Amino acid sequence: MTDKQNPSQISNINTKISKFKEQIVENNAQIKKFLEKRDLLNEKVRIAREEVTKLKVERDALNEKVKELKKQRDAVRVSVGPLLAEINLIDEKVAALKKNLPRINYRETKKELEDLEFKIATTTVDLQEEKRLVEQVKQLEIQLVGFKKIDSNRKKIKDIIEHRKTFDEQAEVYHNELTEVAKKSQDLHAVMMEKINVIKKDREQADSLHQSFIKAKEQNNQLYEQIRQLIAQSTGIKTTLRDQYIARRKEEETKRQLEHAEQVVKEQAMKEKIGTQAREKLNRGEKVSWDEFALMLGDVKDDEAETQT
Repeated sequence: MTDKQNPSQISNINTKISKFKEQIVENNAQIKKFLEKRDLLNEKVRIAREEVTKLKVERDALNEKVKELKKQRDAVRVSVGPLLAEINLIDEKVAALKKNLPRINYRETKKELEDLEFKIATTTVDLQEEKRLVEQVKQLEIQLVGFKKIDSNRKKIKDIIEHRKTFDEQAEVYHNELTEVAKKSQDLHAVMMEKINVIKKDREQADSLHQSFIKAKEQNNQLYEQIRQLIAQSTGIKTTLRDQYIARRKEEETKRQLEHAEQVVKEQAMKEKIGTQAREKLNRGEKVSWDEFALMLGDVKDDEAETQT
């Protein structure tokens, strides 16, 4: 890994981190929408469930009323049974009476009786004829009694039928009310089932949004993890660069110190050489420059210092 490559890698890492952060911002915006829609649907489901509960209570109350009306209607219908039995019994009595009566009706029999009584009262007949006519009167009177009994029984049947009609009308009232209440119950049940179906769809959509929210959150967690890895990678590269920089500075400083020491040695050797040459000139009686003299003195001092050492 070269020094030129490291900054380039850091730049690439920063670019990736920026893209990941942008993706996280977009995901967070989506998460917010998911949560808002999910919460709205959950609230809608809650309200709908309360409505369904109320409808169920109302429907159940109507069903109870239907049951009660059925009991009342059936009780009335049961009451009709004895009336029918009584009508049948009276019909049998009428049929039995008719067997002993001539085919003529009550009016004709009554007229025949009146005519016979008038004949007896206004006509002179012998004793035997009179007995025959009197016996005939008795028979007609018996027949009239039979007709009266038939009429009486028919009146009873009519009264019973009227009574039954009252029961039938009451049963019809109960039945109509029952039908109306049952229809209301069915309508409520239909509305309730429709709401339940809507609740089911809203619940499924809310669950789907919640899953989308979880997925987006997991994606963000993955992006955060990638960002952490990239930051760690970037930090490692920066640490390496810093260590390389420090090592290079130390190397340069060591090199500089070595070069300085070499320069000092060279200068010292030069000074000693010039000082030695100046001393030799003086020994030969030659002139020396001030710089040569100063270097010679420095050289002497150094010698004395070395001697003392």
